[in-house]
Amino acid sequence: MIVVPVKEGENIERALKKFKRKFEKTGVMKELRARQQFDKPSVLKRLAKERAIYVQKLNRIED
Repeated sequence: MIVVPVKEGENIERALKKFKRKFEKTGVMKELRARQQFDKPSVLKRLAKERAIYVQKLNRIED
């Protein structure tokens, strides 16, 4: 459960923004989208490998 304390006189827009940030950090929507369709383990493994290669290239460029 997400709790967002709202101070006296605080703008509702700011409180909503805090709520949205906290909600994003929990990863609920990301997990929900991932559960909507089934991906084969081989596909997940391939995507993880491609992501690792991409990150490794970025690290090489940085150095």
